[in-house]
Amino acid sequence: MRVLVRGSGDVASAVAHRLFQAGCQVIIHEVEHPSYLRRGMSFTDAVFDGKVSLEGVLAKRIDRSNALHMLTCRQAIPVVVDDIDHSVCALQPDALVDARMRKRVVPEVQRHHASLTIGLGPNFIAGDQTHVVVETAWGDHLGEIITHGSSQPLSGEPKMINGIGRERCVYAPCEGVLRTGVRIGQWLNQGSPVGILNQTPVFVPIDGYVRGICRDGLHVEAGTKLLEMDPREKNDGCYGLGERPLRIAQGVARTLGYFS
Repeated sequence: MRVLVRGSGDVASAVAHRLFQAGCQVIIHEVEHPSYLRRGMSFTDAVFDGKVSLEGVLAKRIDRSNALHMLTCRQAIPVVVDDIDHSVCALQPDALVDARMRKRVVPEVQRHHASLTIGLGPNFIAGDQTHVVVETAWGDHLGEIITHGSSQPLSGEPKMINGIGRERCVYAPCEGVLRTGVRIGQWLNQGSPVGILNQTPVFVPIDGYVRGICRDGLHVEAGTKLLEMDPREKNDGCYGLGERPLRIAQGVARTLGYFS
């Protein structure tokens, strides 16, 4: 089965990784300047650096015209940065997974893109924008397949880690370009400088490891999450496939099995 995965964040990357290892022909579709933070848990940096490896699977940015060859040789997952309609027309996926996780955006209708379309995240309604929805909210229903109705609404609060929620994160106070030399997995103390957004300095909110940070030189909108800290004693939560993304990926894999 040929599957086009929209997005390259931690959830989309777990989906692509899981399906690739299951033998699917997987393509990641992305925009030119993705703002995903958890780059140690995703294939996002392939867009910027040309290639990246995640838990033994390689992803490489490639022109749409060469993606079919990469699908055949299966040495890496192709990452295509292109218009979605052009990509769908050229690659003819059997299934499409919208894993962009745009929490506050109402998704567009995508059922015409493939015989099976799957929506991940809030605001999706099964049978409306996509054929099927997979639940992405933490809880008993995480990874559940929804064939009628909608996914759970956005809760508005990040998951607590060591009793710390939104205080772990920094959001852009204005539109601008982020300049930073901070690395994923780096330990930083509260109040340490992270970088500059235009002329506005950005500081670390709590002691911890950098779990996610926007790419240096990225232009962001006001309100964009710039930084996420992990207060735990080890930086294991900064790299690899996370628990929630993997459970969502398993839900997507089950969906493909049921409807293929």
